Amino acid sequence: MPQWAADLIALYQAETTNQFILHGNVADRVIIPHDGKRSIGEIPDFLLRVLMPRFDVVLTFDVGNGIRVEKGNEIFSQWPAIKELNGGALPRAPRQAIEALTIFFRYIANLARLQRRKYQVGCIVKSASLVAPATQGGLNYDLAALASLMRDWSTDSMLTEHSLATFLITENLNDLHPLLVNNTRAAQIKINLPSPAALGDAIALMKGDFPTALAEFAPQPESLAGQLAGASVSAVEAMLKTNEYKKAAITPGDVVALKKQLVEKECNGLIEFIESKKSLDDLEGQDAVKAWLTQDFALWRQNDLAALPMGYLLCGPVGTGKTYMVECLAGSAGVPVVKLKNFRDKWVGSTEGNLEKIFRLLVALGRCFVFVDEADQSLGKRDSGSGDSGLSGRVYGMFAEMMSNTANRGRIVWVLASSRPDLIEVDLKRPGRIDVKIPLLPTSTPREGFNLMRALCKRKGVLIPEEGFAELEPMIPHLLTPGAAETLAVKIYRTVRTATATLSAVDAAKACLEDYQSPVAREIIDFQIDIALREASDIDFIPPAFRDRLTAAR
Repeated sequence: MPQWAADLIALYQAETTNQFILHGNVADRVIIPHDGKRSIGEIPDFLLRVLMPRFDVVLTFDVGNGIRVEKGNEIFSQWPAIKELNGGALPRAPRQAIEALTIFFRYIANLARLQRRKYQVGCIVKSASLVAPATQGGLNYDLAALASLMRDWSTDSMLTEHSLATFLITENLNDLHPLLVNNTRAAQIKINLPSPAALGDAIALMKGDFPTALAEFAPQPESLAGQLAGASVSAVEAMLKTNEYKKAAITPGDVVALKKQLVEKECNGLIEFIESKKSLDDLEGQDAVKAWLTQDFALWRQNDLAALPMGYLLCGPVGTGKTYMVECLAGSAGVPVVKLKNFRDKWVGSTEGNLEKIFRLLVALGRCFVFVDEADQSLGKRDSGSGDSGLSGRVYGMFAEMMSNTANRGRIVWVLASSRPDLIEVDLKRPGRIDVKIPLLPTSTPREGFNLMRALCKRKGVLIPEEGFAELEPMIPHLLTPGAAETLAVKIYRTVRTATATLSAVDAAKACLEDYQSPVAREIIDFQIDIALREASDIDFIPPAFRDRLTAAR
């Protein structure tokens, strides 16, 4: 019995509530124990066969099929009002269907009151957010009336005093009408993505159907499940069907790519995995930062989580290598590094629903880094005014709650990147959410600039000799960022490759430096440097050449 089902049963048997809002991973398939056997089916099948086997009548409703009688048709057909409903046909439109269901529930309650017969009735509303969706702006009276009727199923004493249980299934709470979500008499039951153990049970149950696909993992299905943490049962089953059809066994070497494919597909492009062959050793300089991060990774591998930060903030001028550092983190971490993509949507409630989906995935992954680029734009604002109908404030609230959950320490590590960290809400970057703030700064000396430019040119096959430093030193730009140095390296490479005569790397560099112009205005770089210096959580993270400037910035 999954935990969500056990919680639901306890609440119903204790007569605490009779209405349950099932949300989260509700479209997935689950193991259904029935008649001493186990099979895999949908959530409504689980409710019908496992939680309501003794119910006399079970009805379902969705906008596609209308009202359906899943169990107890003889009892339902005795309802006198059914003949008055559209010539005996059950209504399909949401408002008429909900009204009809409410009338039937009252009819059953009246039968019990008259002591004629007491029936136990259950009703499952599939895709409830399509039946009673959330609204934005002014009050929609028709939707409010419909949602109010559904809420009455759990608040009207005439109904709650008798054996009625209703289940509203929705993927995201933010998609459902607030009259239902905020109903204190309804229980919200969250269904998470399957744990590795639950996924292993499902794979073990399916191995007879996919002998070829699971040939290498048949003895230990839990091994495959552990490596696929974060994927749904449905996604894994679809993958196994495809491999079985192709007569292709899944090998250990396939698993990483398969997990990436499955999870990204499940999230509909809301996230992507960052794969990198880089490591912290590829960072130029930043010795204090590398030492700190190396210690964090050592604690992580030892499962000593108490001293690990909840998150990092990478800040500095445009082009200072914030994304590059995340790639180095990804190569060194040994755990998934997930980048949040554009989760904002124009439809009502979709942005919040997308975040709910992303957060469910992060919890299911076990241990992961979460990279939020342009965090000053992505994380929302506490007070966004009326320009976006409060969306930015709701996004801020969801991130604030998720980032401060101490149960995630050592499991979900947030990595925020921004050239304008001053625009990130103070509460989102406080200790307990973001504990380590790392400034990434341009070069502070000609030697640093030369080393950076030389290293980037070397990657392109252009070797600038050490002796060239003396000639180039007067020309090397002050406050050179890795992004600007990369542009210079490309130009030097192009100059060498297109020269009509043999041209040395030093001469090519001199030619490119003569007309060099910074891609970002100096006053903007200075401003962003000062912000990054003020944000630094440790003075050791600041190169000595900038420490006097820190005093001035404060």
